[in-house]
Amino acid sequence: QLQASGGGLVQAGGSLRLSCAASGGAFNTYAIGWFRQAPGKEREFVAAINWINWSGKNTRYADFVKGRFTISRDNAKNMGYLQMNSLKPEDTAVYYCAVGAYTDSPGSFGSWGQGTQVTVSS
Repeated sequence: QLQASGGGLVQAGGSLRLSCAASGGAFNTYAIGWFRQAPGKEREFVAAINWINWSGKNTRYADFVKGRFTISRDNAKNMGYLQMNSLKPEDTAVYYCAVGAYTDSPGSFGSWGQGTQVTVSS
């Protein structure tokens, strides 16, 4: 099971750190992904981190968050994180964490948390 937390209301330019707590399952052998869904829009990929660093790079980001968001994980604690800086009103959405394959496709992630609301005011 996954539990996302850390969302809230923040002004544009501010920061939030989302957390994803995992219980049960082989968390440490799956990628963690963060996705978001704004009202009236489809769920979209935000970032993913692989469970192992194969070639010096084990993270991937959507273009619209590069340089602003950082994904990380602590396998010892079964935790994933999404540090969000320089937030913009268009980042407002429900953010979901998931575990699965190291891709940017929601269909590749089989286990999902319940989502946490992020609201960025202008």
